[in-house]
Amino acid sequence: MTERDPESRLADAYDRHEAASAAVEEIGEDELRRLDRAHERLRELFERYEGRATGTGDFAGFIEFQSGLEAVVSGLPDDLAHREAFEAVEDAFDKRRLGEGDFERAREVLAPVAEDCERLKKRASAREELRDARRAVEARIATLGSEIAEYDRLLALADVDLDAPVADLRVPIEGYNGAIARDFADYLERASAREVVSLLDRAEHYPLVETPTLPADVRAYVARADAGTEPIPTLLEYAGYSRSKLDHYVADADALKRAIATQRTAIERVDASAFQLAWPPRPAGELRFRLRELRAVIARVATEETIARLREVRALARDPEYERLQRAARAREALGPGERERLESGAIEADRDGAIDERKRLREALGRYAPTMSS
Repeated sequence: MTERDPESRLADAYDRHEAASAAVEEIGEDELRRLDRAHERLRELFERYEGRATGTGDFAGFIEFQSGLEAVVSGLPDDLAHREAFEAVEDAFDKRRLGEGDFERAREVLAPVAEDCERLKKRASAREELRDARRAVEARIATLGSEIAEYDRLLALADVDLDAPVADLRVPIEGYNGAIARDFADYLERASAREVVSLLDRAEHYPLVETPTLPADVRAYVARADAGTEPIPTLLEYAGYSRSKLDHYVADADALKRAIATQRTAIERVDASAFQLAWPPRPAGELRFRLRELRAVIARVATEETIARLREVRALARDPEYERLQRAARAREALGPGERERLESGAIEADRDGAIDERKRLREALGRYAPTMSS
């Protein structure tokens, strides 16, 4: 445990607060507040008149200072702590002429008063320090909770066969993903924008195929304008033309600019990613349902070769070995550099145990030092 770790910092702050509180209780909080008010009035009086009341230059200032000093001291409670020091200061100033040394000596006489008044400030400072220390402990507890959750996630992978041949899944899935990417790129080049919108509309009936949604103004333009019969890449090319050049290709250049040029980013999101399979793959049951929906949606887009690759993946999802390979694939993706070695060596389990012990210790420390915070 380092000298300034959260627990040690909390313990030190607690001790300082206890000492500062005891110092206040020794005299009494109410008494210290009365004393502080009296001392503050004298301090303000000194600051206001020290330059005016000294020497022979300002007799009016001298009289005002003497009157103010008498008013402060005579108004003090008879039982006020250090009352004799205030009276000694008044007596010391009872002379015809004052010098700077008189004020210096008065401050020396009042030094014990000032020191006692500091007890309240020291307690307030100690209380804030204790609050900060508690917050640091609470923040560390929260961090440990996140670390423990991460250790639990990694330990859940301990019984996974990390040496399983996951390439048996990766190769067919990557083969299908590459094939559908090529097919969809070809489809966008030859199909009209209107037909692509129809495909996206059809895909909305299949919730496991999450295709992008084109903005309403794009859909409306494609549906009503003659240019809607052009492929999407062509419309995007048109959108980059000047209006004078665009007049040679479409009937209403401004309408195309408003609908296509302003929505270029949204239109460019229409790609094959919605029809591809994630890696690592989903559990067998989820994957089979997604493959069924994908088969229905990509019928207009995919070649027979791509459909055959999709069927190959579907056959794998029915294989009894699929779950073992899928869990291994997920585990490999989840384990960062060096984590597999630490998992196998037991280091992660040891770190988790250490984090749990530290969290328990910090929670106990909060319980021990909690009562002081109400002071």
